[in-house]
Amino acid sequence: MTARYQPPGGKIVPMPVYPSLTRALAQALVDVLWFVEGCEDEQMDPDDAVKVLEGVAHLVTQLTSYQRSEFIDLLGSMAAEETDPSRREFLEGFPEGFGLVENDS
Repeated sequence: MTARYQPPGGKIVPMPVYPSLTRALAQALVDVLWFVEGCEDEQMDPDDAVKVLEGVAHLVTQLTSYQRSEFIDLLGSMAAEETDPSRREFLEGFPEGFGLVENDS
């Protein structure tokens, strides 16, 4: 049975799968990057894959410190809920891999 709710003055609609737009967009971004990073050369041109990954890395470095912190917390929650070990590892490494946190080396 699908959960439903009735917004004020509206008709009954299915409950959203994600608790917020931020969570939905973060999930979509991770899905795309997970796909791009896992593509074989025959699936996607390696130069195009690098452009996509570098573009996202640049974008997230432009976030404010509050936005970075919020995104890192969200990624941590997503990682904690992830059942696929390799995807969990991707989520856990995302903040450092995409420049959200400083590399300690």
